Amino acid sequence: MSRLAPFACDPARSRGRQHAEPGGEARGPRDIFQRDRDRIIHSISFRRLRHKTQVFIAPDGDHYRVRLTHSLEVAQIGRTIARVLGLNEDLTEALCLAHDIGHPPFGHSGEDALEEALTPYGGFDHNAHCLRTLSLLESAYPRFQGLNLSWEMLEGLAKHNGPVTAPNWAMREVDAAFPLELTSWPSLEAQISALSDDIAYDNHDIDDGLRAGILSLEQLLEVPFVQRCWHQVVARHPDLPADRLVRELIRDQIGLMVNDLLETTQANLRTLGLEKASVEDIRAAGQPIAAFSDAMREDERTLKRFMYANLYHHPLQLAAADRARIIVTDLFAAYHEDPSLMGSAWDASCVTDEPDRSRHIADYIAGMTDRFAESAHRAIYGDKLDRRLT
Repeated sequence: MSRLAPFACDPARSRGRQHAEPGGEARGPRDIFQRDRDRIIHSISFRRLRHKTQVFIAPDGDHYRVRLTHSLEVAQIGRTIARVLGLNEDLTEALCLAHDIGHPPFGHSGEDALEEALTPYGGFDHNAHCLRTLSLLESAYPRFQGLNLSWEMLEGLAKHNGPVTAPNWAMREVDAAFPLELTSWPSLEAQISALSDDIAYDNHDIDDGLRAGILSLEQLLEVPFVQRCWHQVVARHPDLPADRLVRELIRDQIGLMVNDLLETTQANLRTLGLEKASVEDIRAAGQPIAAFSDAMREDERTLKRFMYANLYHHPLQLAAADRARIIVTDLFAAYHEDPSLMGSAWDASCVTDEPDRSRHIADYIAGMTDRFAESAHRAIYGDKLDRRLT
């Protein structure tokens, strides 16, 4: 790893973990953030991302992205940016890899269904559930629940989109056990992980949308940012057919966004006099430091609006989302009536009192992959869903 900037998270100055780990196990010369990253990679929750929706629900094609491949792409972008800025690459990578672990099956459709089911009991939020999963549910160690991640890792996951002024019940529980200073801004590593997520899905979802035939190049070229990049790509490769140039277009767009983010963030550090500041100064700045320029921010927002109108809210996508919401809603109702359907381990730990009963059932459903949820629904309801939708 390159030399750390003064404002980077230094593993030697970490605030540590909630539970002391006295050591004694020979597990390699890794610092606290490297161990965080490795705990994420080796977790069951991370492995389940390979069968969780990114854009397309339970995609049939092998080439479409899922939460796992998306997270790997985010980590690649995040680590590149962190290296240039002198941030801690391992912490940035760990945050990028873990940021989607709280998503239930079927992406935002599944989240909407769980939010509705848990409305009387505090609701459901995928970001808070990420913290809950890693701090409580994913228990791989004999002396404590959860993965016992560092304070900086949990803070970054909680606040990567900015200060949390109205945490839901799940995040409040994590914060009560290990206070994360939710109302301040997070480290630059966390800010970079959030923007790397935007860069990755803004561009890679275009690739998947084109591959699926839901988006067309003609549609995309109506977006000014895409049009400008496309003209540059064609100018460099005038003799190649359009279908050979799409991935070059995606690469160019990512590169432009990354370079803009680097230049703007470095300018913000200079303007605010934070080039030699500490990570605590970054948290106390009262505003984000990592950012796009005004022009790129507007380009990115325009691209997002296009993607929502033409891909995420496409009739085929909306139909799949309706089906997904029915599956999650039906599963919640079935498990609430008969917890034994969840299997012996989850049944044994299910209580009768609310809100714990409903939250426990939501924990079980949120951990499902798309295909497991489909299978579980079929085992309980047979083909009733298909008949309802025809």
